[in-house]
Amino acid sequence: MTRYTTYGDITQVQTTGASQATANQDNLNYSGVAASQRLVKTDLERLNQYKSLIEDVADAKKIDVALIGAIMSRESRAGNCLDNGWGDHGNAYGLMQVDKRHHSIKGSWNSKEHVMQATQILIDMINAIGLKFPSWTSEKQLKGGISAYNMGPGNVPSYAEVDSHTTGKDYSNDVVARAQWLIDQGF
Repeated sequence: MTRYTTYGDITQVQTTGASQATANQDNLNYSGVAASQRLVKTDLERLNQYKSLIEDVADAKKIDVALIGAIMSRESRAGNCLDNGWGDHGNAYGLMQVDKRHHSIKGSWNSKEHVMQATQILIDMINAIGLKFPSWTSEKQLKGGISAYNMGPGNVPSYAEVDSHTTGKDYSNDVVARAQWLIDQGF
């Protein structure tokens, strides 16, 4: 499997992992990288069902397989917390939770078309952060883009506060930690 670093090397991104609010999803009494790893481990069997689809999209978009899997884990627990494909009180759709208030939904909730759309949105957010913070390293832009995927580039005020406006105030840190763990699992 090709490891893409087109948008930065996910293995080199610093992370503090999940907040306690995020860890509480699985009733964990700890937070941080260990909590992110435990959360994604819970989702691994479901993620493996989509692995070939994720690999196809990653190859087409030249982005890391583990990052797509990590976002699926964070957004929908690899589909486990969706109601007929919907989450976020009926506002977001699919494995990667594309928000209908900001995008025209494409494909069924677990389709390649959906994952392609969501991954392109992620790439657009990484590029937007690159324009907003051109002096940041590609790894910092990658982390900022992951944050922007959750809350938009306007809500990324600085690298020190990259997650200050994200869900759980840990979105990019949690996703990065999940992705780094997934790499060790063959993603």
